[in-house]
Amino acid sequence: MKNRRLFWRIVEQIESMISGGDFPPGSRLPPERELAEIFDVSRPTVREAIIALEVRERVEVKTGSGVYVLEQPEQLLQSKKLSAFELTQARALIEGEVAALAATSINNEELETLRETLVRMERDENVQEADELFHHTIAKATRNSAMQESVQNLWKLRTSNPNIIADYASVCGQSSAQTITEHREIFNALEAKDANAARAAMHKHFNRLINSLFDAIETRALEEVRRKNSEKRGLYSLDNLVKDRL
Repeated sequence: MKNRRLFWRIVEQIESMISGGDFPPGSRLPPERELAEIFDVSRPTVREAIIALEVRERVEVKTGSGVYVLEQPEQLLQSKKLSAFELTQARALIEGEVAALAATSINNEELETLRETLVRMERDENVQEADELFHHTIAKATRNSAMQESVQNLWKLRTSNPNIIADYASVCGQSSAQTITEHREIFNALEAKDANAARAAMHKHFNRLINSLFDAIETRALEEVRRKNSEKRGLYSLDNLVKDRL
């Protein structure tokens, strides 16, 4: 899990550099060896990050030529204005109804897929992929293409917006036990074909995430205040003035 978090961090850093203009559209990324030195990671880690960037359609790998930054569609640029709170609220409202509808039509094969994602989460194996599969499987179980596409589009925003990626990363890794418990409650409601319980369990899951996001932002704000106060304390401290005169 540590290695996976490492390569996702490289993905986020490269995306940030792309957004910041360090690697403009059409430009070629530095070679794999150079990127490994820049980020102080192994070449396999860089390779995994490039694969993830290619999946997200941020770069194109041209065999024998290199890795090139792709032009970003206007829709993706607009999505960068979204906050993690807006996205999470939208996911809660939409996926709550998705879960309720899925409870009426989910089949045994889909329930087994959900059960397998829970096992993978409990074993700390490819947790992010298991989480994504969990939510997409529920959407598929609605038998409603519009709902499936809605969940897919929301997930794309969750994995393509650098600010949302950073906010989610600050909370998701700290509450894996709670996430597993909440997913199991959603699964139990779906298995019982209880639409109201499925909706409530999904709302509970996202409500906790929203509160965790607020806590994380408050913590960062307090840390920033402490940092600024520390700088001012060093600047205005009389101890420094006294030392200069001794």
